[in-house]
Amino acid sequence: MTLKEIPVGKTVKVTKLTGEGPVKRRIMDMGITKGVDVFVRKVAPLGDPVEVTVRGYELSLRKADAEMIVVE
Repeated sequence: MTLKEIPVGKTVKVTKLTGEGPVKRRIMDMGITKGVDVFVRKVAPLGDPVEVTVRGYELSLRKADAEMIVVE
């Protein structure tokens, strides 16, 4: 299951990042790494962006980036 599929109001744990190169680096620079908890705060009506809270920071992710974050 990816972060894009998680409903609003749920907290999930990241298990894997599937992106490569600069895309994966950008996601990791936001503090999203394996084992971190992510809270889904809001999803735009068309699904882009996905707003999340990670380590106390509020972030906006593109839908394509959210699909690269595998969660449990």
